[in-house]
Amino acid sequence: MLRRTKIVSTLGPSTDSAESIAAIIRAGVDATRLNFSHGSAQEHINRAKRVREAASAQQRFVALLADLQGPKLRISGFRENKVTLKAGQSFVLDATLAKDAGTNEQVGIDYEQLVDDVTPGDVLVLDDGAIEMEVVSVGDNSITSRVLVGGVLSDNKGLNKRGGGLSANALTAKDREDIVTAARLGADYVAVSFVRSGEDLHTARRLLKEAGSEAGLVAKIERAELAHDEAALDAVIEASDVVMVARGDLAVEIGDAELVGVQKHIIHRARVLNRGVITATQMMESMITSPMPTRAEVSDVANAVMDYTDAVMLSAETAVGDYPVEAVKSMVRICLGAEKHPTMGQSQHRIHEAMAHVDEAVALSAMYAANHLEGVTAIICMTESGATPRLMSRIKSSLPIFAFSRHHSTQHRVALLRGVQTVPFDAFEIPNEKTNALAVQQLVRWGVVAEGDRVVITKGDYVNAQGGTNTMKIVRVGADIQ
Repeated sequence: MLRRTKIVSTLGPSTDSAESIAAIIRAGVDATRLNFSHGSAQEHINRAKRVREAASAQQRFVALLADLQGPKLRISGFRENKVTLKAGQSFVLDATLAKDAGTNEQVGIDYEQLVDDVTPGDVLVLDDGAIEMEVVSVGDNSITSRVLVGGVLSDNKGLNKRGGGLSANALTAKDREDIVTAARLGADYVAVSFVRSGEDLHTARRLLKEAGSEAGLVAKIERAELAHDEAALDAVIEASDVVMVARGDLAVEIGDAELVGVQKHIIHRARVLNRGVITATQMMESMITSPMPTRAEVSDVANAVMDYTDAVMLSAETAVGDYPVEAVKSMVRICLGAEKHPTMGQSQHRIHEAMAHVDEAVALSAMYAANHLEGVTAIICMTESGATPRLMSRIKSSLPIFAFSRHHSTQHRVALLRGVQTVPFDAFEIPNEKTNALAVQQLVRWGVVAEGDRVVITKGDYVNAQGGTNTMKIVRVGADIQ
Protein backbone atom coordinates (compact mmCIF):
# COMPACT_ATOMS: atom_id res chain seq x y z
CA MET A 1 0.00 0.00 0.00
CA LEU A 2 1.49 3.33 -1.08
CA ARG A 3 1.30 5.95 1.67
CA ARG A 4 -0.55 9.07 0.56
CA THR A 5 0.09 11.44 3.48
CA LYS A 6 3.55 12.99 3.30
CA ILE A 7 5.98 13.41 6.18
CA VAL A 8 8.06 16.53 6.84
CA SER A 9 11.06 16.15 9.14
CA THR A 10 12.90 19.03 10.81
CA LEU A 11 16.69 18.74 10.69
CA GLY A 12 18.92 19.55 13.64
CA PRO A 13 21.71 18.10 15.79
CA SER A 14 20.01 14.67 15.91
CA THR A 15 19.90 14.48 12.11
CA ASP A 16 23.00 16.42 11.11
CA SER A 17 25.18 13.67 9.68
CA ALA A 18 24.91 12.20 6.20
CA GLU A 19 24.13 8.83 7.78
CA SER A 20 21.26 10.12 9.92
CA ILE A 21 19.72 12.06 7.03
CA ALA A 22 19.92 8.97 4.82
CA ALA A 23 18.28 6.95 7.61
CA ILE A 24 15.24 9.21 8.02
CA ILE A 25 14.76 9.39 4.24
CA ARG A 26 14.91 5.62 4.10
CA ALA A 27 12.35 5.48 6.92
CA GLY A 28 9.89 7.54 4.85
CA VAL A 29 10.61 11.28 4.98
CA ASP A 30 9.23 13.19 1.95
CA ALA A 31 10.40 16.70 2.84
CA THR A 32 13.02 18.12 5.18
CA ARG A 33 12.60 21.39 7.08
CA LEU A 34 15.51 23.75 7.63
CA ASN A 35 14.59 25.86 10.66
CA PHE A 36 16.16 29.28 10.13
CA SER A 37 15.45 30.22 13.76
CA HIS A 38 18.58 28.22 14.57
CA GLY A 39 21.94 27.76 12.89
CA SER A 40 24.03 29.70 10.40
CA ALA A 41 23.48 30.09 6.67
CA GLN A 42 26.39 27.75 5.94
CA GLU A 43 24.96 25.09 8.25
CA HIS A 44 21.69 25.15 6.32
CA ILE A 45 23.52 25.03 2.99
CA ASN A 46 25.48 21.99 4.19
CA ARG A 47 22.33 20.25 5.41
CA ALA A 48 20.58 20.89 2.11
CA LYS A 49 23.51 19.39 0.24
CA ARG A 50 23.42 16.27 2.41
CA VAL A 51 19.67 15.89 1.80
CA ARG A 52 20.10 16.12 -1.96
CA GLU A 53 22.94 13.58 -1.93
CA ALA A 54 21.10 11.11 0.31
CA ALA A 55 17.87 11.37 -1.67
CA SER A 56 19.68 10.92 -4.98
CA ALA A 57 21.48 7.83 -3.67
CA GLN A 58 18.07 6.33 -2.80
CA GLN A 59 16.51 7.51 -6.11
CA ARG A 60 14.05 9.66 -4.15
CA PHE A 61 12.84 13.22 -4.58
CA VAL A 62 12.76 14.91 -1.17
CA ALA A 63 11.57 18.50 -0.91
CA LEU A 64 13.59 21.15 0.94
CA LEU A 65 11.53 23.53 3.08
CA ALA A 66 13.33 26.64 4.37
CA ASP A 67 11.36 27.96 7.36
CA LEU A 68 11.97 31.67 8.06
CA GLN A 69 12.13 32.76 11.71
CA GLY A 70 9.80 35.74 11.37
CA PRO A 71 9.21 38.30 14.13
CA LYS A 72 9.49 35.89 17.03
CA LEU A 73 8.66 38.11 19.98
CA ARG A 74 10.80 37.37 23.01
CA ILE A 75 11.69 38.65 26.42
CA SER A 76 15.36 39.45 27.08
CA GLY A 77 17.61 37.78 29.66
CA PHE A 78 17.81 37.51 33.45
CA ARG A 79 20.79 38.19 35.69
CA GLU A 80 20.80 34.55 36.77
CA ASN A 81 19.29 33.09 33.55
CA LYS A 82 15.89 32.31 35.06
CA VAL A 83 13.38 33.35 37.72
CA THR A 84 10.32 31.84 39.39
CA LEU A 85 7.11 33.86 39.10
CA LYS A 86 4.20 33.41 41.50
CA ALA A 87 0.52 33.87 40.69
CA GLY A 88 -0.70 37.27 41.86
CA GLN A 89 2.65 39.03 41.88
CA SER A 90 3.44 42.13 39.82
CA PHE A 91 5.82 41.80 36.89
CA VAL A 92 7.10 44.50 34.52
CA LEU A 93 8.10 44.17 30.87
CA ASP A 94 10.47 47.08 30.18
CA ALA A 95 11.67 47.98 26.68
CA THR A 96 14.53 50.11 28.12
CA LEU A 97 15.95 47.48 30.48
CA ALA A 98 19.38 46.03 29.63
CA LYS A 99 19.31 42.69 27.81
CA ASP A 100 20.61 40.64 30.75
CA ALA A 101 19.29 42.66 33.71
CA GLY A 102 16.05 40.77 34.36
CA THR A 103 14.91 39.90 37.90
CA ASN A 104 11.83 38.25 39.36
CA GLU A 105 10.21 41.71 39.22
CA GLN A 106 11.03 42.84 35.68
CA VAL A 107 12.63 41.85 32.37
CA GLY A 108 13.50 43.53 29.09
CA ILE A 109 11.67 42.89 25.82
CA ASP A 110 13.10 42.66 22.31
CA TYR A 111 9.88 43.87 20.68
CA GLU A 112 9.66 47.50 21.77
CA GLN A 113 6.36 48.14 19.92
CA LEU A 114 4.61 45.85 22.40
CA VAL A 115 3.77 48.87 24.55
CA ASP A 116 1.72 50.26 21.64
CA ASP A 117 -0.07 46.95 20.98
CA VAL A 118 -1.57 46.25 24.44
CA THR A 119 -4.09 47.83 26.77
CA PRO A 120 -5.07 47.06 30.37
CA GLY A 121 -6.96 43.77 30.56
CA ASP A 122 -5.03 42.08 27.74
CA VAL A 123 -3.47 38.70 28.56
CA LEU A 124 0.16 38.07 27.63
CA VAL A 125 1.34 34.50 27.23
CA LEU A 126 5.00 33.52 27.58
CA ASP A 127 7.03 30.37 26.95
CA ASP A 128 4.43 28.72 24.66
CA GLY A 129 1.66 29.11 27.20
CA ALA A 130 3.51 28.10 30.37
CA ILE A 131 3.25 31.61 31.90
CA GLU A 132 0.27 33.98 31.70
CA MET A 133 -0.05 37.55 32.93
CA GLU A 134 -2.71 40.25 32.67
CA VAL A 135 -1.78 43.80 31.68
CA VAL A 136 -2.55 46.23 34.52
CA SER A 137 -1.12 49.46 33.11
CA VAL A 138 0.95 50.67 30.14
CA GLY A 139 3.65 53.35 30.35
CA ASP A 140 5.75 55.02 27.67
CA ASN A 141 8.28 52.18 27.59
CA SER A 142 6.97 49.54 29.97
CA ILE A 143 4.03 47.29 30.78
CA THR A 144 3.02 46.44 34.33
CA SER A 145 1.22 43.13 34.66
CA ARG A 146 -0.20 40.74 37.24
CA VAL A 147 0.87 37.11 36.97
CA LEU A 148 -2.09 34.78 36.41
CA VAL A 149 -0.18 31.52 35.91
CA GLY A 150 3.27 31.37 37.43
CA GLY A 151 6.26 29.11 37.01
CA VAL A 152 9.89 29.16 35.95
CA LEU A 153 10.70 31.73 33.25
CA SER A 154 14.12 31.68 31.61
CA ASP A 155 16.05 33.81 29.12
CA ASN A 156 14.69 34.72 25.67
CA LYS A 157 11.35 32.91 25.91
CA GLY A 158 8.63 33.67 23.38
CA LEU A 159 5.91 36.23 24.01
CA ASN A 160 2.38 36.38 22.55
CA LYS A 161 -0.82 38.30 23.14
CA ARG A 162 -3.94 36.18 23.69
CA GLY A 163 -6.38 37.01 20.90
CA GLY A 164 -3.70 38.42 18.60
CA GLY A 165 -3.35 42.02 17.52
CA LEU A 166 0.43 42.45 17.52
CA SER A 167 1.63 44.74 14.74
CA ALA A 168 5.03 43.17 14.00
CA ASN A 169 5.79 42.77 10.29
CA ALA A 170 5.95 39.18 9.03
CA LEU A 171 9.29 39.67 7.25
CA THR A 172 12.22 40.93 9.32
CA ALA A 173 15.63 42.06 8.10
CA LYS A 174 16.97 38.61 9.02
CA ASP A 175 14.22 36.94 6.98
CA ARG A 176 15.18 38.98 3.92
CA GLU A 177 18.77 37.78 4.24
CA ASP A 178 17.58 34.21 4.79
CA ILE A 179 15.48 34.34 1.62
CA VAL A 180 18.71 34.85 -0.31
CA THR A 181 20.23 31.86 1.51
CA ALA A 182 17.15 29.76 0.70
CA ALA A 183 17.58 30.63 -2.97
CA ARG A 184 21.28 29.72 -2.83
CA LEU A 185 20.67 26.28 -1.35
CA GLY A 186 17.89 25.51 -3.83
CA ALA A 187 14.90 25.40 -1.46
CA ASP A 188 11.73 24.00 -3.02
CA TYR A 189 9.52 25.80 -0.49
CA VAL A 190 10.02 28.81 1.77
CA ALA A 191 7.78 29.18 4.84
CA VAL A 192 6.81 32.67 6.02
CA SER A 193 6.14 32.96 9.76
CA PHE A 194 3.45 35.05 11.47
CA VAL A 195 1.74 35.96 8.20
CA ARG A 196 -0.82 38.76 8.59
CA SER A 197 -2.10 39.19 5.03
CA GLY A 198 -1.72 38.07 1.45
CA GLU A 199 0.58 41.05 0.91
CA ASP A 200 3.20 39.39 3.15
CA LEU A 201 3.28 36.48 0.71
CA HIS A 202 3.43 38.74 -2.35
CA THR A 203 6.44 40.52 -0.83
CA ALA A 204 8.17 37.23 -0.05
CA ARG A 205 7.53 35.94 -3.58
CA ARG A 206 9.01 39.10 -5.07
CA LEU A 207 12.11 38.80 -2.88
CA LEU A 208 12.50 35.15 -3.85
CA LYS A 209 12.32 35.96 -7.56
CA GLU A 210 14.86 38.75 -7.12
CA ALA A 211 17.14 36.15 -5.50
CA GLY A 212 16.67 33.87 -8.52
CA SER A 213 14.32 31.33 -6.92
CA GLU A 214 10.95 29.94 -8.05
CA ALA A 215 10.34 28.20 -4.72
CA GLY A 216 6.78 27.68 -3.55
CA LEU A 217 5.57 29.68 -0.57
CA VAL A 218 4.23 28.19 2.66
CA ALA A 219 2.06 30.52 4.74
CA LYS A 220 2.30 29.63 8.43
CA ILE A 221 -1.09 30.25 10.04
CA GLU A 222 -0.35 31.21 13.62
CA ARG A 223 -2.15 34.51 14.22
CA ALA A 224 -5.56 34.77 15.85
CA GLU A 225 -6.64 37.38 13.27
CA LEU A 226 -6.53 34.77 10.51
CA ALA A 227 -8.18 32.08 12.60
CA HIS A 228 -11.20 34.31 13.20
CA ASP A 229 -11.55 36.03 9.80
CA GLU A 230 -12.37 33.69 6.91
CA ALA A 231 -11.91 36.36 4.23
CA ALA A 232 -8.43 37.20 5.53
CA LEU A 233 -7.58 33.50 5.83
CA ASP A 234 -8.71 32.81 2.26
CA ALA A 235 -6.64 35.74 0.96
CA VAL A 236 -3.53 34.31 2.63
CA ILE A 237 -4.25 30.79 1.35
CA GLU A 238 -4.75 32.03 -2.21
CA ALA A 239 -1.48 34.01 -2.09
CA SER A 240 0.44 30.89 -1.05
CA ASP A 241 1.20 27.47 -2.54
CA VAL A 242 0.90 25.61 0.76
CA VAL A 243 -0.32 26.59 4.22
CA MET A 244 0.95 25.28 7.53
CA VAL A 245 -1.27 24.88 10.58
CA ALA A 246 1.44 26.08 12.98
CA ARG A 247 -0.24 24.92 16.16
CA GLY A 248 2.31 26.21 18.68
CA ASP A 249 1.92 29.97 18.44
CA LEU A 250 -1.60 29.60 17.03
CA ALA A 251 -2.76 27.77 20.16
CA VAL A 252 -1.12 30.39 22.36
CA GLU A 253 -3.04 33.18 20.60
CA ILE A 254 -6.47 31.51 20.33
CA GLY A 255 -6.35 29.12 23.29
CA ASP A 256 -6.19 25.32 23.29
CA ALA A 257 -9.95 24.84 23.36
CA GLU A 258 -10.41 26.35 19.89
CA LEU A 259 -7.39 24.74 18.26
CA VAL A 260 -8.90 21.50 16.90
CA GLY A 261 -11.84 23.26 15.26
CA VAL A 262 -9.58 25.92 13.72
CA GLN A 263 -7.19 23.23 12.47
CA LYS A 264 -10.02 21.43 10.68
CA HIS A 265 -11.28 24.69 9.20
CA ILE A 266 -7.85 25.67 7.83
CA ILE A 267 -7.35 22.25 6.25
CA HIS A 268 -10.80 22.43 4.68
CA ARG A 269 -10.29 25.93 3.25
CA ALA A 270 -6.87 25.01 1.87
CA ARG A 271 -8.35 22.05 0.02
CA VAL A 272 -11.31 24.04 -1.31
CA LEU A 273 -8.89 26.68 -2.64
CA ASN A 274 -6.63 24.02 -4.19
CA ARG A 275 -3.60 24.59 -1.97
CA GLY A 276 -1.48 22.11 -0.07
CA VAL A 277 -1.57 21.98 3.74
CA ILE A 278 0.87 20.83 6.42
CA THR A 279 -0.21 20.10 10.00
CA ALA A 280 2.61 20.82 12.45
CA THR A 281 3.83 21.16 16.04
CA GLN A 282 4.00 18.63 18.89
CA MET A 283 2.50 15.82 16.85
CA MET A 284 4.67 13.21 18.56
CA GLU A 285 6.33 15.31 21.26
CA SER A 286 6.84 12.41 23.66
CA MET A 287 9.13 10.75 21.12
CA ILE A 288 11.80 13.33 21.84
CA THR A 289 12.72 11.05 24.74
CA SER A 290 10.61 7.92 24.13
CA PRO A 291 10.87 5.29 21.36
CA MET A 292 7.05 4.99 21.21
CA PRO A 293 4.30 7.61 20.81
CA THR A 294 1.44 7.99 23.25
CA ARG A 295 -2.08 6.90 22.26
CA ALA A 296 -3.11 10.57 22.25
CA GLU A 297 -0.36 11.35 19.73
CA VAL A 298 -1.43 8.43 17.56
CA SER A 299 -4.96 9.85 17.55
CA ASP A 300 -3.69 13.36 16.81
CA VAL A 301 -1.72 12.27 13.73
CA ALA A 302 -4.53 10.00 12.52
CA ASN A 303 -7.06 12.82 12.96
CA ALA A 304 -5.01 15.13 10.74
CA VAL A 305 -4.65 12.37 8.13
CA MET A 306 -8.41 11.78 8.12
CA ASP A 307 -8.99 15.53 7.76
CA TYR A 308 -6.96 15.06 4.56
CA THR A 309 -3.92 17.14 5.35
CA ASP A 310 -1.22 16.78 2.70
CA ALA A 311 1.57 16.36 5.21
CA VAL A 312 2.26 15.95 8.91
CA MET A 313 5.40 17.44 10.40
CA LEU A 314 7.96 16.36 12.96
CA SER A 315 9.79 19.19 14.74
CA ALA A 316 11.94 18.60 17.82
CA GLU A 317 11.27 14.85 17.46
CA THR A 318 13.78 14.64 14.60
CA ALA A 319 15.75 17.85 15.20
CA VAL A 320 16.95 17.19 18.76
CA GLY A 321 15.17 14.00 19.80
CA ASP A 322 16.72 10.72 20.85
CA TYR A 323 14.70 8.61 18.38
CA PRO A 324 14.44 10.44 15.02
CA VAL A 325 14.21 7.32 12.85
CA GLU A 326 11.69 5.68 15.16
CA ALA A 327 9.57 8.86 15.09
CA VAL A 328 9.44 8.78 11.30
CA LYS A 329 8.62 5.07 11.24
CA SER A 330 5.85 5.56 13.80
CA MET A 331 4.35 8.37 11.76
CA VAL A 332 4.47 6.23 8.61
CA ARG A 333 2.67 3.43 10.44
CA ILE A 334 -0.04 5.74 11.78
CA CYS A 335 -0.61 7.42 8.41
CA LEU A 336 -1.02 4.06 6.67
CA GLY A 337 -3.41 2.88 9.35
CA ALA A 338 -5.59 5.98 9.11
CA GLU A 339 -5.62 5.84 5.32
CA LYS A 340 -7.28 2.40 5.44
CA HIS A 341 -10.52 3.94 6.74
CA PRO A 342 -13.31 3.65 4.12
CA THR A 343 -14.00 7.41 4.11
CA MET A 344 -10.50 8.08 2.76
CA GLY A 345 -11.60 7.05 -0.74
CA GLN A 346 -14.90 8.95 -0.80
CA SER A 347 -14.95 12.52 -2.06
CA GLN A 348 -17.61 15.18 -2.47
CA HIS A 349 -14.97 17.84 -3.15
CA ARG A 350 -16.50 20.72 -5.16
CA ILE A 351 -18.93 18.32 -6.83
CA HIS A 352 -21.65 21.01 -6.99
CA GLU A 353 -19.38 23.90 -8.04
CA ALA A 354 -18.64 25.37 -11.45
CA MET A 355 -15.03 25.61 -12.67
CA ALA A 356 -13.31 28.41 -14.55
CA HIS A 357 -10.24 26.61 -15.92
CA VAL A 358 -9.88 23.70 -18.34
CA ASP A 359 -6.96 22.09 -16.49
CA GLU A 360 -8.95 22.14 -13.24
CA ALA A 361 -11.96 20.49 -14.91
CA VAL A 362 -9.76 17.81 -16.48
CA ALA A 363 -7.86 17.13 -13.24
CA LEU A 364 -10.96 16.74 -11.08
CA SER A 365 -12.83 14.78 -13.77
CA ALA A 366 -9.91 12.38 -14.02
CA MET A 367 -10.01 11.74 -10.29
CA TYR A 368 -13.77 11.21 -10.23
CA ALA A 369 -13.46 8.78 -13.14
CA ALA A 370 -10.59 6.92 -11.51
CA ASN A 371 -12.46 6.61 -8.20
CA HIS A 372 -15.65 5.25 -9.78
CA LEU A 373 -14.50 3.16 -12.76
CA GLU A 374 -13.75 -0.46 -11.93
CA GLY A 375 -10.26 -1.69 -12.70
CA VAL A 376 -8.36 1.63 -12.44
CA THR A 377 -5.16 1.16 -10.45
CA ALA A 378 -3.22 4.38 -11.14
CA ILE A 379 -3.42 7.92 -12.49
CA ILE A 380 -0.68 9.29 -14.74
CA CYS A 381 -0.35 13.07 -14.98
CA MET A 382 2.05 14.61 -17.50
CA THR A 383 3.03 17.91 -15.90
CA GLU A 384 5.42 20.79 -16.32
CA SER A 385 4.74 22.91 -13.24
CA GLY A 386 3.01 20.41 -10.94
CA ALA A 387 -0.28 22.36 -11.01
CA THR A 388 -2.41 19.48 -12.33
CA PRO A 389 -1.28 16.86 -9.79
CA ARG A 390 -1.84 19.48 -7.06
CA LEU A 391 -5.43 19.86 -8.23
CA MET A 392 -5.83 16.07 -8.39
CA SER A 393 -4.49 15.63 -4.88
CA ARG A 394 -7.41 17.67 -3.47
CA ILE A 395 -9.73 14.72 -4.23
CA LYS A 396 -9.98 11.89 -1.73
CA SER A 397 -8.77 8.66 -3.31
CA SER A 398 -6.93 5.44 -2.54
CA LEU A 399 -5.29 5.48 -5.98
CA PRO A 400 -1.73 6.75 -6.51
CA ILE A 401 -1.17 9.82 -8.68
CA PHE A 402 2.06 9.64 -10.68
CA ALA A 403 3.41 13.04 -11.75
CA PHE A 404 5.54 12.51 -14.86
CA SER A 405 7.82 15.53 -15.34
CA ARG A 406 11.19 16.45 -16.82
CA HIS A 407 11.86 19.20 -14.28
CA HIS A 408 13.68 18.43 -11.02
CA SER A 409 12.11 21.51 -9.42
CA THR A 410 8.63 20.14 -10.17
CA GLN A 411 9.57 16.65 -8.98
CA HIS A 412 10.74 18.02 -5.64
CA ARG A 413 7.73 20.28 -5.13
CA VAL A 414 5.08 17.63 -5.83
CA ALA A 415 6.81 15.37 -3.28
CA LEU A 416 4.89 17.33 -0.62
CA LEU A 417 1.44 16.73 -2.14
CA ARG A 418 -0.84 14.06 -0.75
CA GLY A 419 -1.01 10.89 -2.82
CA VAL A 420 1.44 12.14 -5.47
CA GLN A 421 4.48 10.10 -6.50
CA THR A 422 6.97 11.70 -8.86
CA VAL A 423 8.44 10.04 -11.96
CA PRO A 424 11.34 11.54 -13.97
CA PHE A 425 10.09 11.56 -17.56
CA ASP A 426 11.23 13.72 -20.47
CA ALA A 427 8.69 13.66 -23.29
CA PHE A 428 10.50 16.34 -25.28
CA GLU A 429 12.06 13.93 -27.80
CA ILE A 430 9.27 11.33 -27.74
CA PRO A 431 6.64 11.34 -30.52
CA ASN A 432 3.33 12.42 -28.99
CA GLU A 433 1.58 9.23 -30.06
CA LYS A 434 4.08 7.11 -28.07
CA THR A 435 4.05 9.12 -24.82
CA ASN A 436 1.16 7.30 -23.18
CA ALA A 437 2.51 3.83 -23.93
CA LEU A 438 6.00 4.65 -22.62
CA ALA A 439 4.57 6.17 -19.44
CA VAL A 440 2.46 3.06 -18.75
CA GLN A 441 5.48 0.84 -19.45
CA GLN A 442 7.37 2.70 -16.71
CA LEU A 443 4.68 1.78 -14.16
CA VAL A 444 4.66 -1.83 -15.42
CA ARG A 445 8.43 -2.04 -14.82
CA TRP A 446 7.90 -0.75 -11.28
CA GLY A 447 5.22 -3.36 -10.65
CA VAL A 448 2.58 -0.70 -9.94
CA VAL A 449 0.22 -1.81 -12.72
CA ALA A 450 -0.23 -5.13 -14.50
CA GLU A 451 -1.83 -6.43 -17.67
CA GLY A 452 -5.58 -5.83 -17.70
CA ASP A 453 -5.45 -2.86 -15.30
CA ARG A 454 -6.93 0.46 -16.32
CA VAL A 455 -4.89 3.67 -16.09
CA VAL A 456 -6.21 7.24 -16.33
CA ILE A 457 -3.84 9.61 -18.17
CA THR A 458 -3.97 13.42 -18.38
CA LYS A 459 -1.81 15.69 -20.51
CA GLY A 460 -1.94 18.63 -22.89
CA ASP A 461 -2.13 18.69 -26.67
CA TYR A 462 1.28 20.32 -26.65
CA VAL A 463 3.78 18.28 -24.65
CA ASN A 464 6.10 20.33 -22.39
CA ALA A 465 3.80 23.39 -22.50
CA GLN A 466 3.04 24.77 -19.04
CA GLY A 467 -0.63 25.18 -18.11
CA GLY A 468 -1.99 23.27 -21.08
CA THR A 469 -3.58 20.14 -19.60
CA ASN A 470 -6.75 19.61 -21.62
CA THR A 471 -6.96 15.85 -22.28
CA MET A 472 -7.97 12.80 -20.27
CA LYS A 473 -7.66 9.28 -21.60
CA ILE A 474 -8.37 5.88 -20.04
CA VAL A 475 -6.22 3.00 -21.30
CA ARG A 476 -5.90 -0.69 -20.52
CA VAL A 477 -2.46 -2.14 -19.73
CA GLY A 478 -1.49 -4.70 -22.37
CA ALA A 479 -3.64 -3.18 -25.11
CA ASP A 480 -2.35 -1.10 -28.01
CA ILE A 481 -1.97 2.28 -26.24
CA GLN A 482 -1.98 5.44 -28.33
